[in-house]
Amino acid sequence: GNQVSEISQSGDGLKQLKTHKRSSWLCRVDYERIQAVGPDRAASEWLLRCGALVRYQGYEKWQRDYSGLPTGPLGKYKIEAINATESCIMYRGFDYLDGLEHVTEIKLQKCIYIQDECLQRLSETKNLQKSLLQLKIISCGNVTDKGIVALHKLTNLEYLYLSDLPGIRQKETTARVLQQALPNLELELDLD
Repeated sequence: GNQVSEISQSGDGLKQLKTHKRSSWLCRVDYERIQAVGPDRAASEWLLRCGALVRYQGYEKWQRDYSGLPTGPLGKYKIEAINATESCIMYRGFDYLDGLEHVTEIKLQKCIYIQDECLQRLSETKNLQKSLLQLKIISCGNVTDKGIVALHKLTNLEYLYLSDLPGIRQKETTARVLQQALPNLELELDLD
């Protein structure tokens, strides 16, 4: 579109355009895209652009290649698992998760942009409250007790693994709050 006009002759201008284009493209939620291709496809594109992997219901293979995403009839591929290890997913993209109805497991590992607000947002997502069974949060330095406690709204969660989270200062209290709210939760802590 109109971005072509921004390209200057110098290589530097091109580089700037690319980063500008990439960041706005990565972060902005494209609601028209969600409408056009369905929530699972649009979320897959966002997740893979951010460096995360997705696995579809009925398939064993993790999708990691943006251009290799399977095409098929609208709604054929449902995201069942998200592995966001070392990805740059951030709060403003979380609207992509709202329409996903089949996600049973999520792994957040070394996600520098994941903060408490993201976990609160995750736990308030109606579909995830219904579908999410397993959550692993590992080496996310910006997560504190507040974000972990917020997860008590994920009422169907069966397994929560927390490891290497230096922001957690009151692990006993936090664990107790979660266990009281979610008596069926298996909580595994590997925290200092």
